[in-house]
Formats: sequence, structure tokens, C-alpha cells
Amino acid sequence: MNLRDRVALNIQDLRRARGLSQEVLAHQANVSRGHMGRLENSKFAASLDLLERIAQALNVDPEELFAKR
Repeated sequence: MNLRDRVALNIQDLRRARGLSQEVLAHQANVSRGHMGRLENSKFAASLDLLERIAQALNVDPEELFAKR
């Protein structure tokens, strides 16, 4: 599994574990819902700045987005 896929699945798992919709997480991370969907589906790679905002919105350390699966 490549890093983009790992990050995408970790974001998706963390979001679902917190009971958040893509729309809510996207709003909290200041990105469009469509872009969040494409990130979760590995269509786009996120910038470090965006990953930091997503981690903050999920209330996790950014390194959790890179955790091995």
C-alpha cells in the first residue's frame, strides 16, 4: 500500500470512528466536501498544511494519519 492510500484510509477510519460525515470534517478542515472525498478515495494527495488541519479537526496527532495499517 502506498502512502497516499494509507493516509486516505486512516482519515476515513478516524472520521467514521468519530461519527463525522465528510461534509462536517471538510468544513472543520476548511476544504470542500468534494475535495475531502477525493482525498479519502486517493484521487488527490493532501498538502502538509491540509493534513495538519484534518488532524486538528479529528483531534489527533498528525502522525496518526500516517500510521501503518
